[in-house]
Amino acid sequence: MPSNHPKSSVLLQRINTTTAPTATPTCHKHVQQSPTAALPWRTPFPCSTQVPDHVACYHTYAVGQNQCCSAVIQQINAPVDTVWSIVRRFDNPQTYKHFVKSCNVIVGNGDVGTIREIHVISGLPAVNSTERLEFLNDEHHVISFSVVGGDHRLANYRSVTTLHPAADGGDETIVVESYLVDIPQGNSKEETSVFVDTIVKCNLQSLAQIAENLARQNVSVKKNVQSV
Repeated sequence: MPSNHPKSSVLLQRINTTTAPTATPTCHKHVQQSPTAALPWRTPFPCSTQVPDHVACYHTYAVGQNQCCSAVIQQINAPVDTVWSIVRRFDNPQTYKHFVKSCNVIVGNGDVGTIREIHVISGLPAVNSTERLEFLNDEHHVISFSVVGGDHRLANYRSVTTLHPAADGGDETIVVESYLVDIPQGNSKEETSVFVDTIVKCNLQSLAQIAENLARQNVSVKKNVQSV
């Protein structure tokens, strides 16, 4: 993994350390690892970030010494349902994840427990990744997966993505994608965060473009139907 990734192109999120809670948040316990008393609980948002509590609780992690967690936030000018129709397709991540060359579902049919094998494009320090769908909630627009195998350097990677409407009440969606991952041997926490943040940010920018185009198409179709 190169150590000279440009920091200016990355939305780096500082990690706020919190006291370990006496009980796991209700939404958190379904998508994250079991709580460990010796580990601090962390939510990877800067204090200035406005994320509703019912969303933030999904992005709380027990972080070990040799791990890092971070989050990227993307605003999309499209309704939540439109964005969710793309994000929830665990079997088709290449729709907006341009680093994915192909995806094959090897176990399951899209429900929790489904396992996919993805192959990545050349140029990344990886060949393939085997990933398990850990949590899927259509009502609250939450999806989580973990990496369970493959030829890459990101061990014990877990990702959570949530969608919620923008605070102004318009047809805009806020996408939050956070992750927890082991720091590869020979790399620093900062290098790992920069590398993964870059990939996540590129994915979400691609998601924004695709979802906004789809939203415009949907509006156009509705207008044509109404004019008939």
